[in-house]
Amino acid sequence: MFPVFQKFFGRRSFAALTTASLAAVGLLASDLGTAAQAQSVNVYSYRQTFLMEPLFEAFEEETGLKVNFLYASKGLLERARAEGSLSPVDVFLTSDFGRLQDAKSMGLTQALDDEAINAALPAQYRDSEGHWFGLTRRARVIYAAKDRIDPASVQRYEDLTKPEFKGQICIRSGTHNYNIGLFAAMIASQGVEATEAWLTGIKANLARRPQGNDRAQVKAIKEGECSLAIGNTYYMGKMLNNPEQVAWAQAVNLIFPNQDDRGAHVNISGMALAKHAPNREAALSFMRFLLSDKAQAIYSAENYEYPVVPGVEPSELLQSWGDFKAEELPLSAMAAERSTASKLVEKLRFNN
Repeated sequence: MFPVFQKFFGRRSFAALTTASLAAVGLLASDLGTAAQAQSVNVYSYRQTFLMEPLFEAFEEETGLKVNFLYASKGLLERARAEGSLSPVDVFLTSDFGRLQDAKSMGLTQALDDEAINAALPAQYRDSEGHWFGLTRRARVIYAAKDRIDPASVQRYEDLTKPEFKGQICIRSGTHNYNIGLFAAMIASQGVEATEAWLTGIKANLARRPQGNDRAQVKAIKEGECSLAIGNTYYMGKMLNNPEQVAWAQAVNLIFPNQDDRGAHVNISGMALAKHAPNREAALSFMRFLLSDKAQAIYSAENYEYPVVPGVEPSELLQSWGDFKAEELPLSAMAAERSTASKLVEKLRFNN
């Protein structure tokens, strides 16, 4: 059985929906198919509605096309696979690179060679075969307690294995896509043996069993449970703009690692054109719009993420954190090592 979804038609109202059979899938396809006839694009998204709403509104105002939006935290790719050629989805939106690669591996996407999209997006942030494309960048950084950690002592990911930090590190599950991406990048650039040694050192320095999300790690620093954590940059923006969490953010320094060598690890949110997209031209308009300067600026201001299109300035808040050097590793190289990274986490029993 699929998990509970929220169904948005025009995003003005929603209802809980569970899919227990292909008959229910057919009902959804019928609903979205009707909407498609009214010049629209159907989106399956792992990105929450409130994050995407400003972009949808700007796209609808600019093009006159309507966005029909289905959000779920998990299970959307499996849903599309079950729907098969009857699937109403035109575009997949994901919150990280891992699910883009999963969509391609599951045969849910189609290759796209679009001149406008290719011109806007550096090759580093798109699939070499045209199956997926980056939308925003986020660095995976070190959060360090202001009152307990000298930033100079943790300038590299490798510094987190220092014996002096024993019992001081908090991290979310090693099997989460954000961490698998980091570990895969380490394997691609440093090799399996070096990455295994690094992960072994991280595990030895953990303050607690891996748990929670990235913000939970910063909260734990504020509460004194640990002094160091690994997390994505955009969570700093989210915490600073949440009255209940601003104190967490103010308790840490945000450190971009490895600025003197390979650069900080960067992951992306992204998009892919569905294999059976019923509204292909509308989908292409939507995808091109998301890589426009206007949409990239909205992304940065609303979601605290870095533009993926060269020349678009990040928001003032992100600029206040300073410039940083990002790793130049192509995401395709990271993709090739995700399976190895997962096996390494299992071998080391990292979460135990």
